[in-house]
Amino acid sequence: MIAFTALTLVLYAYLVFQRIFIEDAYGMFEMIRPAGRPMVQVMLISLSASLFFASLFLADTKGGIEIPPDGFFDLFSVVLGRLAMIMTAFIVLVMFYEVISRYVFSRPTLWANELSLWIASFVFLLAGLYAMQQRSHIRIYIIYDLMPFWMKKTADVISVLLIIGFTFALVWGGYNDAENRFLRMETFGTAWDPPIPGIVKPALLIIIVLVCIQAVSNLIADWNKMPESHTPADEIDETDIANIRRTLEEPK
Repeated sequence: MIAFTALTLVLYAYLVFQRIFIEDAYGMFEMIRPAGRPMVQVMLISLSASLFFASLFLADTKGGIEIPPDGFFDLFSVVLGRLAMIMTAFIVLVMFYEVISRYVFSRPTLWANELSLWIASFVFLLAGLYAMQQRSHIRIYIIYDLMPFWMKKTADVISVLLIIGFTFALVWGGYNDAENRFLRMETFGTAWDPPIPGIVKPALLIIIVLVCIQAVSNLIADWNKMPESHTPADEIDETDIANIRRTLEEPK
């Protein structure tokens, strides 16, 4: 992670240096068209590798309210969840760059808004997978808590079957369209013209399948666990409350 991150920063600094002092240097337009540009290809490969290894590294940490991975698919989902967290920081950096460029130097970009949308689409998709692994998706427990143990397990199985059915229908109905968009690498039709439709539509189907696999993993991992009772107190984040109290108690 450190090696690839350092290489990415060096290449980025070199590209910025070229952009400032060389007229025909590579810019953001070339970054999404790396064919025939070895420097851009190396930059993208290094960036991808640094994000991958950073996600693996951060997956070893556990937040105060996180559920530890215990299913056969959980670790994969946690790694992708960490990737979504890193990509959120990238959105902030892109928008910060746009604000400075637009309002300080009066040189707005053609790519910042679309790049932030592109990254945000993957953040939303991967966050859904992470939410499924953490069991933090919306669930209504009013009736579920009243059921006996065997009925709860029946409800869990029915829920997973519905997810499998939805995934099958979505992939069945959207596969041809996603394949066509990907093969022709459909672009956004703007000045920067990134291939957002050609990448996001196939990614949508792939990540929905991953969410389905995670739902099956949750069902298997939770099968022999004792049922939990749920109260409004479950929504209270004791870790955040403790951090707030610690902040207030610190000497000024």
